[in-house]
Amino acid sequence: MDGATGYHAGLAAEDCVARHYEASGHRLRARRWRGRGGEIDLILEDAAGLVFVEVKKSRNFEQALARFTDRQMRRICEAACEYVAGEPAQMDTPMRFDLALVDGHGQTQVVENILH
Repeated sequence: MDGATGYHAGLAAEDCVARHYEASGHRLRARRWRGRGGEIDLILEDAAGLVFVEVKKSRNFEQALARFTDRQMRRICEAACEYVAGEPAQMDTPMRFDLALVDGHGQTQVVENILH
């Protein structure tokens, strides 16, 4: 997959995941939010708080999961800390970190609270 194809496949995967969350009552706050710590694919909110989502797409869920690294986990945490610094409750803002996997057919599987 070349760079342009990968970019568009990533956008399509994020669209699928955003629709999945919105169907369950979440409100999209940001897409591809970039801070000094890195980028967060999706930031959503519901009555329980903020949800920071990393989206991984591959042929199947297992391959998508294998693409999620410890380095990415740290980057997401750093960026999320930067994001919540602008929230009224700052670091006391209720939040969780999800990993959304998208397979080659556009099916979505969400792993909630990936960072316990």
